[in-house]
Amino acid sequence: MSSGNRRLRVLVDMDGVIADFEGGFLKKYKQKYPNEPFISLEDRRGFWVSTQYGEMRSDLCEKAISIWESKNFFMELEPLPGGVEALKEMANMENTDVFICTSPIKHYCHCPYEKYAWVEKHLGPEFLEQIILTRDKTIVTGDILIDDKPDILGVEPNPSWEHVLFTACHNKHQELNPKQRRLLSWADDWRSVLASKRT
Repeated sequence: MSSGNRRLRVLVDMDGVIADFEGGFLKKYKQKYPNEPFISLEDRRGFWVSTQYGEMRSDLCEKAISIWESKNFFMELEPLPGGVEALKEMANMENTDVFICTSPIKHYCHCPYEKYAWVEKHLGPEFLEQIILTRDKTIVTGDILIDDKPDILGVEPNPSWEHVLFTACHNKHQELNPKQRRLLSWADDWRSVLASKRT
């Protein structure tokens, strides 16, 4: 079998990559706490929203966390522009397997169910077979992981996948190591990123 026929396994994160976690958070935070200070998307720094809010004022950390622990938070996130279309196109490519690889929050009352419901609503029931829920993405085998989290650590020090950093408000100022690649958005040339792994 030539390398051109090898199946490519693409892992795509959910929050911040195909679902607008940051925009959804800010909207609901301002609704729930209209008199509290907030951090605009332009001023977001660092992966953990709750950490940055806690640095602003200690009690705001718990208030931030309460937003994504609440019912319907994950279900009601808007799709990020082009993400749903890109995943559907990927899934129809020859010799390509696409999985949504997402970490549920530890407060699991609503999150896992709502992630499945979101995928069914936006990507269709056939994508329910393609969901991987895990707190440790390093143990999942793939060729590419498209994820907005800059440092993905776990028990496997050398994951099989190449981490392509998906640009989000919190990571756009971050320096990449020379070997790391970025996808600026779904309007960026994700097709050539996939093609580069087939050669």
